[in-house]
Amino acid sequence: MKKVLFVLTSHDQLGNTGEKTGFWVEEFASPYYHLADKNVSITIASPKGGQPPIDPKSELPDFQTPATERYFKDSELLKNMANTTPLSEIKESDFDAVFYPGGHGPLWDLAEDKNSIELIEAFYSNNKPVGAVCHAPAIFKNTKIEGKALVNGKNVTGFSNTEEDAVQLTDIVPFLVENMLQENGGNYSKGDDWHPYAIEDGHLITGQNPASSELVADLLYKQLS
Repeated sequence: MKKVLFVLTSHDQLGNTGEKTGFWVEEFASPYYHLADKNVSITIASPKGGQPPIDPKSELPDFQTPATERYFKDSELLKNMANTTPLSEIKESDFDAVFYPGGHGPLWDLAEDKNSIELIEAFYSNNKPVGAVCHAPAIFKNTKIEGKALVNGKNVTGFSNTEEDAVQLTDIVPFLVENMLQENGGNYSKGDDWHPYAIEDGHLITGQNPASSELVADLLYKQLS
């Protein structure tokens, strides 16, 4: 049985707005079931362990899908979610791949988290798939391979500047995913706003927005099998 690590944010403050943030439910639920239904074993981790914060906007009716509806009724998964493993206790050697769902939270904690950075570098160096969707490519801000940014020269995508502008958070976020990926030498491209778009470059798999989450999970699964 293949084992995949899902890493979620522990950060719940949307900058200095006084509003809450966290992970985006659909970007977790859709890839989770896409893989779990194919008999992939999934472990959930976060920087602080315990219950990761949910972005309250992702609980609104407009953003529900069959996967999120299943998630909110899945008592066993919700119990696991309340008890995520602290990242400091996770070893790359125990897993075949790693996946990072988005939401705005990762911009603040996972982009800077030492344990997360070391894990990503270890997965990538050992030729294991590393997937990230929407805001989660923020995790590549500080990851390096042989002294260079991990995304340097790689084809990547992530939440676009036009999408960030549309949700009116351009001036709130600590950095823009699109700009950061380009500054790190990534060959950034995107599809239409809010439409599925994912890119595979070797073992690096990135998706642009919430609509791309299952696409990333599917590419990840194909690499595993």
